[in-house]
Amino acid sequence: MAGSRGDGYESTRHENSLEVAARSPGHHREPIRGNLAAVAACAANLGMRHALGLRCQTRGTSDNRATMTENRAEASLTLSATGLQIATRESRLALWQAEHVRDLLARRLGLHVGLLGMTTRGDQILDRALSKVGGKGLFVKELEVALEEGRAHLAVHSLKDVPMELPEGFVLAAVLEREDPRDALVSTHFASVAALPQGAVVGTSSLRRVVQLMSLRPDLRIEPLRGNLDTRLRKLDEGGFDAIVLAAAGLKRLGLAARIRATFDEQQMIPAAGQGALAIEVRSDAETLRSQLAELTHVPTWLAVHAERAVSRALGGSCSMPLAAHAVWQGQTLVIDAALGDVEQPSRPLLRTRAQALIELSGDAVATAEATALGELAAAQLRRLGADGYLAATLA
Repeated sequence: MAGSRGDGYESTRHENSLEVAARSPGHHREPIRGNLAAVAACAANLGMRHALGLRCQTRGTSDNRATMTENRAEASLTLSATGLQIATRESRLALWQAEHVRDLLARRLGLHVGLLGMTTRGDQILDRALSKVGGKGLFVKELEVALEEGRAHLAVHSLKDVPMELPEGFVLAAVLEREDPRDALVSTHFASVAALPQGAVVGTSSLRRVVQLMSLRPDLRIEPLRGNLDTRLRKLDEGGFDAIVLAAAGLKRLGLAARIRATFDEQQMIPAAGQGALAIEVRSDAETLRSQLAELTHVPTWLAVHAERAVSRALGGSCSMPLAAHAVWQGQTLVIDAALGDVEQPSRPLLRTRAQALIELSGDAVATAEATALGELAAAQLRRLGADGYLAATLA
């Protein structure tokens, strides 16, 4: 059932979801040249001062969360004879990602790069949900300490694991072209979600996946599943689950695409913000390195993930929030879909929204600010649908 809201939005109620859509009109924009103040002034006219301020100051996502310690100023970023060092987790997937960036830096920029393997608290705590012990930041903190102390020069992350607010003194210097952003069903016996028997046990610890699975199949029994990708596959193969849900990108990167029985349509299960994309984090004072790494950025992905992350940031940005946000390009129009569930009542109808805007495919500050503003628009639409009531359970 659809109806006019009288405020430029249209809303639709379905059996298992509420939807609202709005179009943010595009506009012609002449290239902006000149100093930072002039660029910021123009963006202010677009109502995007905050987003542009972040972008212009950092040339990346400079979301501040904490203050760097004094030894940041003492640590030297002068390259040693062995070249750059990448801080990375030691799981098979994390090492693949770091090696991929290492090879890319050698091939495209002629840089010699080594790896500094590390174990993070997120890798060590496997008996509790991340939302209960500190969130996805547990996967990146130790890597940031290595950057802070000068033991490494850059860190490679799955962007979906990077907190929405970065500590002061750190920035995302580059975002690489996205792999398949979809979620994948992995099962030894069943070829799709529809084929799962009544009451089947499905493994995932992602609240985003939980609420969307419950929307698709309220009869399923969702059980927590932690550990790296190989550990999760082993638990499935040992018979602990009828099926598990994983990111398709990780399986494909490790040559395990054959394990995928079905991929979820992006409307059926909206991915997480940044899913499928790799990000490179550095210290904000590493100006030369940041300039070099910027050449690796895939602009369509850069803008899409800025929109996605803006949705989460505007709503509080926490892994305890069952929020999905995914943006795709349709020509020069960036279209973002977002969904929010109730963490305490996963079977409660999802709030769904869509927004779109005409954005120039450019990695400059103005285009980045426009992408961020699009994400903020989607977040505002979710609030119109009642997101605050859903978020109250998250904050309680």
